[in-house]
Amino acid sequence: MLASRRNGTLYTGSTYDLARRLYEHQVRARGGFTAKHGVDSMVWFEGHETREAAKERERQIKEWRRVWKLRLIEGENPDWLDLSDRLNDLAGF
Repeated sequence: MLASRRNGTLYTGSTYDLARRLYEHQVRARGGFTAKHGVDSMVWFEGHETREAAKERERQIKEWRRVWKLRLIEGENPDWLDLSDRLNDLAGF
């Protein structure tokens, strides 16, 4: 999940190449929603065994109320740190 800032605009998506996709958001390579709203800080993520499982979880989270998404983020990242630097630690992710 990406955010523009703490309690700011949120974006939920899924990808098979998190580092590449995050970079695209950060440099606004594709335009669209995240570029328009400055959503480029990775504040939460989780891994899945299959693309299908990841897409299903994405759909589930997108249907959630905003307050539930905020609780999810703050449960693991209470300071809303940009977790981009943790990608190097995810070699097997």
